[in-house]
Amino acid sequence: MMLPWKQIVLLSITGCLASSACTEDVIFQGPRWRTEPSDLILPINSPDHQATIMCEAEGSPPPQYWSLNGTLIDLGNDYRRHMSGGSLIISNLDKDQDTGAYQCTAFNTWGSILSRRASLQFALENFKTQTVRSAVNVREGQGVVLLCGPPPHSGPELTFAWIFNEYPYFVQQDSRRFISQETGSLYFAKVEPTDVGNYTCVVNNTVTKEKILSSPTPLVLRVMGEYEPKIEVHFPDSVPAAKESVVKLECFALGSPVPEISWRRTSGVPFPSKVKTKNSSAILEIPNFQQEDAGTYECMAENRRGKNAARGRVSFHKPHWLQTITDTALSIEENLFWECKANGKPKPSYSWLKNGEQGRVQIENGALSIAALNLSDSGMYQCVAENKHGIIYSSAQLMVLSPPSFSKSPLRALLKARSGSEVTLECKPQASPPAISLWKKGNEILQRTETLFPNGTLKIANVTKRDAASYTCIAKNQFGTASTTGKLLITDPTRITMRPTNMEIIVGESIVIPCQIACDPALDVSFSWAFNGQLIDFQRDSDHFERVGGSISGDLMIRNIQLSHGGKYVCVIDTDVESLSTSAILVVKPPGPPDKVSVEEITDSTAQLSWTPGRDNGSPITGYIIQARTPFTVGWQAVDTPEVVNGNMLTATVVGLNAWVEYEFRVVARNTVGLGEPSPSSAKTRTEDAPDTAPTDVGGGGGTKSELVITWEPVSEELQNGEGFGYIIAFRPVGTVTWTRAVISTPGVARYVFRNDTIPPFSPFDVKVGAYNNRGQGPFSSIATVYSAEEPSVAPKRVRARSVSAAKIEVIWEALPAIPERVLGYEVVYWEDDTKPDTVGKVRISGNSTQVNITGLKANTVYYLSVAAFNTAGPGPQSAPINNTTKKPRAPLNIQWTMIGSTLTLHWDPVVAMETESKVTGYLQVLLKRHRYNDINTILTNKTTAELTLSASDNYLIQIKAVSEGGEGVGSEPIHIHKLMGARGSGSSRLSPLCRSAVLISALLSSVWCL
Repeated sequence: MMLPWKQIVLLSITGCLASSACTEDVIFQGPRWRTEPSDLILPINSPDHQATIMCEAEGSPPPQYWSLNGTLIDLGNDYRRHMSGGSLIISNLDKDQDTGAYQCTAFNTWGSILSRRASLQFALENFKTQTVRSAVNVREGQGVVLLCGPPPHSGPELTFAWIFNEYPYFVQQDSRRFISQETGSLYFAKVEPTDVGNYTCVVNNTVTKEKILSSPTPLVLRVMGEYEPKIEVHFPDSVPAAKESVVKLECFALGSPVPEISWRRTSGVPFPSKVKTKNSSAILEIPNFQQEDAGTYECMAENRRGKNAARGRVSFHKPHWLQTITDTALSIEENLFWECKANGKPKPSYSWLKNGEQGRVQIENGALSIAALNLSDSGMYQCVAENKHGIIYSSAQLMVLSPPSFSKSPLRALLKARSGSEVTLECKPQASPPAISLWKKGNEILQRTETLFPNGTLKIANVTKRDAASYTCIAKNQFGTASTTGKLLITDPTRITMRPTNMEIIVGESIVIPCQIACDPALDVSFSWAFNGQLIDFQRDSDHFERVGGSISGDLMIRNIQLSHGGKYVCVIDTDVESLSTSAILVVKPPGPPDKVSVEEITDSTAQLSWTPGRDNGSPITGYIIQARTPFTVGWQAVDTPEVVNGNMLTATVVGLNAWVEYEFRVVARNTVGLGEPSPSSAKTRTEDAPDTAPTDVGGGGGTKSELVITWEPVSEELQNGEGFGYIIAFRPVGTVTWTRAVISTPGVARYVFRNDTIPPFSPFDVKVGAYNNRGQGPFSSIATVYSAEEPSVAPKRVRARSVSAAKIEVIWEALPAIPERVLGYEVVYWEDDTKPDTVGKVRISGNSTQVNITGLKANTVYYLSVAAFNTAGPGPQSAPINNTTKKPRAPLNIQWTMIGSTLTLHWDPVVAMETESKVTGYLQVLLKRHRYNDINTILTNKTTAELTLSASDNYLIQIKAVSEGGEGVGSEPIHIHKLMGARGSGSSRLSPLCRSAVLISALLSSVWCL
């Protein structure tokens, strides 16, 4: 059975459909996408760069929020991201935080829709030039591929070109040459002699605008015959395509003669006119790809030697719509059926969204159905089709039609408001399409003013008695009219005439906390009390709490107050139009502070105190706590008494004090309420006594010859117990009876040194340290064993030295015999000039070793050397100095040379080192060229022959030197080569001795040399 109003609605809709006015009456105003976000690739590490992800919707308001990887972006607390007209702007890009899938949402009063997802990626821009490339050898007529090897990248942001020999000569693509924009490689179907040269790959980043060139690849030609085509570039076996996209297929073959490329569909269906070929048919381009373009494509490469083919299937992989949903208007209780269809591979799955979320829907085979529509079903719906290649959305608005009704949101029959406040009257009828509303005050129609808002809400600011009246909201759409009426009553403000005040009370008392008001008689008033933030339950807590007074008084009585009743009390006054509160603090007092604390007597560790009591504030004092403070404590601390100090005592003895410390005392009283305030402090009083603490950590040792070093940890000031503090140091050789004593009167000193030539080295002593002050001597520390200094007393003997090479001397000595002192090792000192022994080098070795090599010395140089033993006291006496000379070099002999044309050939005899010489490891040639200015070149070799290329227009001077670990030797007699000598010549030379250990040939030019 159809409801009467529904019949009216359907008749209205039928009447609309019969006239042009219907389209104007039912207008779909839900959000629509004008621009959806697109994938974006940006440069990485660009702090000054910002990204803008476009998103624009029709309707009002524009898109309001964005999500990243499914998580809502909090634009209010994100300083790097903000919106402009719906688009998202990201500043100070961060690869880790900003990479991902973005989606925007648009909504208005009709509903909300989601955009498609867009990815934000970052392109790499730190390209690195590749290393030198090897030459590619290819036969004439053969095909070849030159690899570009582009840097890693995240998307299709790179394009490729090739330079032939030098910029700006770029390789032109034709039937023989093809550059793949997929890999960047350069393909030659057939190499010709004109192709010989250097090829450089140019990589362009379309995002960062950066360009980089590879190292040149040389192409070298050899001869080859004809051969059949070989397809080197071909599209994949399966090519995914999106609807209306541009599909490009690449195909290129090597062969001789140059193969011809042709394309066809295996189905035999001819290409439509939109399909084009480029780059001598190496690229097939299909713009605006549609369903009928899907199928298997074949590339054929053919020459007179044969043919070859490659195939691949181009098909829809990403979802695309075959059937979408459209805006729909239905009446209440009708049924909705929406169906959308999409194609893709694999077959897409379907889901439905209402206002961007799952709704009250039933889905079967991808279709949406809703039975018995109601007004809450109105909104924006989206059909979502998705497979692994992508996701698409189809949006439509559902409008459930109904006449206005106030059944769920009528105005209150009577609304009370305080004079001077703001009143809000809401007009919220259920209606679809939305109703147009107007307001009446009594019988007077209110005009649209700043207090009447487009959504039907009426606001009256700073109301007065004149605003009291009946108000009616009238709502109307093309299907009917409805109204609701309420009466507005203006009351006088409520005033608090008597407020509670803060109070201090004593346990056991009873009080009344006042809370009284004056209010409009038309108002209903209620009082409540809160204690420390919790409402008081007067029934449960009736033993202590009771509310007293009449309708305008909310006084609180508290009987038999306890310690737990101390805190904050709040009186809350609620009326029909407002809520007021007032509060007070109730303090239940502990005992007052004692007074007149004095120190009657003080010893080294005790003090006798007395004081007078303070107020007990209604609760008897149960005891006292004694506190003390010294310069060495942090704040006040409780001190010990022999017995508990009860509430009846006014004296106490404090024990456990430290001697020679300045004390202050104070007293704190307590009762069942708690601890009271502390008394004023007593006068400062100092304890005194002889020291009762001995120094700790007594030890020592070390020092120089004939010394006994004693150390200890100083006694802290609070333990010194009086003035005139100092230390007593006592020591004796182990096994003896008599102590030797020394006194130090400086409290901060922690070291004493006893010197005496009779002290044996490294001899044990008994040592103890005590303390004293003006009141007497304190205890000694426990006895510690300390050893005297142990400097070696004997120098090593039988010291010898031997030259090992031009840079090394070996030193040998005889180990010391058993001596009282410990020997930890030996120290060798050496110097060049015996008149300046302060220019010394040192070498130390630990343990019992009696041999060391001194390295890094100069060749053919006299060195002086001495050896000493060392231990913890340092080195002992040195041995008598000896000297030794490092080895010297010798030159090669029998140098011969021959010059033919511009080539000079040199030969010489190898140098065999003698006993006093350093081993030769090579030779050095020094070449001086004189032409306008002097020029030097050097060549290092380990052979006894060398070949040089000289200029016929210059004069030359040549020397041969030997090189060893000590450096290069002296030069041989020079060989002169004059430019007037002609193209041929020869000669020989016998050179002076020269000793080196590497062979070096150098060309040397100097203005001071003459030819």
